[in-house]
Amino acid sequence: MLFRRISILAATALLFCTIAVSVAKAQDGRTVNDFSLTSPTNATITLSSYASNKAVVVVFVNPNCAFSKLYQSRLSALNATYSGKGVQFLFINAPINLEATADAIDADKLKMKTTGTDDYPYLTDEGQKVSSLLGATKTPEVVILQPVEKGFAVRYKGAIDNNAQIEAYAKEHYVAQALDNILAGRPAGVADKRAAGCLIKKM
Repeated sequence: MLFRRISILAATALLFCTIAVSVAKAQDGRTVNDFSLTSPTNATITLSSYASNKAVVVVFVNPNCAFSKLYQSRLSALNATYSGKGVQFLFINAPINLEATADAIDADKLKMKTTGTDDYPYLTDEGQKVSSLLGATKTPEVVILQPVEKGFAVRYKGAIDNNAQIEAYAKEHYVAQALDNILAGRPAGVADKRAAGCLIKKM
């Protein structure tokens, strides 16, 4: 009887350890090496040049994507809020499949709500190497990278918040929450959230 209790306790402890390790792995994320992007002035922008930053936020957007337009003001606000806190934003112009979007949302309603202009420069991802490396599939989609000893660790990937259509209705601000946690020296929190957006067209 005593042996059985010990076995049950041991099994329970092992289960909790397994869960803890899985959570730790999800928080730590995988590590990516250096990559390069091209600026509007044809200058080369490398990820490694931001190794001294506290975080790098890679944002895949497209000016023709209704979802990207819906997030223009939110992305601008995030950039303004965190750029002075050691966070670097990189906005990549990714090609999209205009015939297909990731979510079945009324296109006419989206067009009515798309206002605002871009106030950040678009970078070019030659050969879509960066989107493939980071696993981005939609616009807009965000990947948060944190400098570590050997490269940059992926801390978060996915949606900006939980309401693409109406900013005021967003209750979960995934990117802001992850950045706040990273800046405070805590785990990012949620490792990924499915993004709503236009499908990135693979070349």
